[in-house]
Amino acid sequence: AKLLYMVVSSSAVPVTDLLDRASQRSDKLHALSTSLSQELNSHLPLIGRVITPRPSMCHTAALQTPTDKTQTLQLSEANLLSLARSLLQAWMDPLVDISTSANSLPHPARNIISNQVQELQEHSKSLEDGLDILSRKMGPVAQTISFLPYLRGNDISQDRISSLINLQFLMSCFRRDSHKIDSFLKVLRCRAAKLQPQMC
Repeated sequence: AKLLYMVVSSSAVPVTDLLDRASQRSDKLHALSTSLSQELNSHLPLIGRVITPRPSMCHTAALQTPTDKTQTLQLSEANLLSLARSLLQAWMDPLVDISTSANSLPHPARNIISNQVQELQEHSKSLEDGLDILSRKMGPVAQTISFLPYLRGNDISQDRISSLINLQFLMSCFRRDSHKIDSFLKVLRCRAAKLQPQMC
């Protein structure tokens, strides 16, 4: 991660290369979050599936994001980057809670989950650093971040079922947001490479 940051820090690196690297990192982020979400879901009791909160209760739901590809393609490069950075920023604290909870999770694959969450945090931080540098190249709108409040201690580590439900809920929210980030960055990469929208 440090090496990537050092490379990205160089002003000599073209924006297209920065976007390539950011897109690769976001792709990995989404794949990891999907894998973790599925792993947690596989051990969730039936009652847990019934009472898991709805996606509209995710702390990032307040951020107005495109609902489909058509809307995404209508946004400017600066706005897309601003949205991606806002979502990433909103997950810095929750990922710390997820990591803490994963360490004491009553789950047969606890160690694997804990290691993957740590990897998730490293990818998120590295991607955030890279996007910060990109935003400085793209102007004030791209540097704008919408702060989305996250209420800590959301009963994430109560009894076994509550712990799994809350962790699964947070991971499903993160998986959804990491997909959005990945989509936004792929559109940016296509535009930078001057590809047609249908090729993105």
